[in-house]
Amino acid sequence: MSNIVKTEEEIQTIRESAKILANVIKELEKMIKPGITTLELDRAAEALILSMGATPAFKNYNNFPYALCASVNEIVVHGYPSNYVLKEGDIIGLDLGVLYKGYYSDSAVTVAVGKVSYEAKKLIDTTKKALEIGIKQVKAGNTLGDIGSAIQKYAEGKGFGVVRDLCGHGIGKDLHEDPQILNYGKKGTGPKLVEGMVICIEPMLTAGDWKIKKAKDGYGFATKDNSLSAHFEHTIVVAKKGAEILTKI
Repeated sequence: MSNIVKTEEEIQTIRESAKILANVIKELEKMIKPGITTLELDRAAEALILSMGATPAFKNYNNFPYALCASVNEIVVHGYPSNYVLKEGDIIGLDLGVLYKGYYSDSAVTVAVGKVSYEAKKLIDTTKKALEIGIKQVKAGNTLGDIGSAIQKYAEGKGFGVVRDLCGHGIGKDLHEDPQILNYGKKGTGPKLVEGMVICIEPMLTAGDWKIKKAKDGYGFATKDNSLSAHFEHTIVVAKKGAEILTKI
């Protein structure tokens, strides 16, 4: 659990990194429409990050050759950009990281491609709301279990599965730091949140069963039953009275 609490200088640099990331995601969201390929989105993401004086955090991380994780429909996370052409009714998870002045930020959104089914829209809306509900539990003295419990209760109450095998994390000089932040759990359990921690909360919900498998590309993860999945993530500072969301526009 080394360097789990960041200095104000470190937090300020992560703030700058996160601001770049938030602006990149905002631009990518505008590009989502039927007819664009996920590879085109990746190239745009990399160009935008570089133009803002930062480095794509995911490129060459664990041998991942792209700047963007583009996860379509049943792909939960870490989807490979490809020549796949987005079509009306698809949903796509955009997961991105930025490295700026030695510090990382990480964020994700799931976007509807054109007009989507009622179920797909409900899944996206619920996942986004689950992230907000998890973030409401972020304040010094609360536990990691408080975050996971709040997310799980809300998501399952809406009839969606909560992925167990993937989780949020601390962030700073490394992309993934301690602690691991589960999207399920029991209130009042686990390590306590401390002022100055910087964490990533990222609920991943499914329209069917929560179990996952390796995707066909050999890198990403897909729902085992091929049901739709959505993913949202923010980089957050634990403050005395609550959360400061760094990757929010």
